[in-house]
Amino acid sequence: MLFAIICTDKPDAAAIRAQVRPDHIAYLNEHAARIYCAGPTLDDGGETMNGSVLMMDFANLDQARAFADNDPYFKAGLFDSVTVRPWKKVFPAD
Repeated sequence: MLFAIICTDKPDAAAIRAQVRPDHIAYLNEHAARIYCAGPTLDDGGETMNGSVLMMDFANLDQARAFADNDPYFKAGLFDSVTVRPWKKVFPAD
């Protein structure tokens, strides 16, 4: 089942994001087989990262939440909020 993990950075947290990014990328690489797509959200100018969106495959909501809770970004206190929801791909049709 696919899940959307939607994370919003705390204001003025760019330094935390930059410092922890290598650990975050390593964590994603460890779970690459589960990733449908992932990437940062950007400010209105399209230049500064201000959050993350991941679409990932897990057996259940508890597994998806555990993944989000163990993300180095989350552990470092980068995020103001994290939402984990089941997600259904509708378009384009497979």
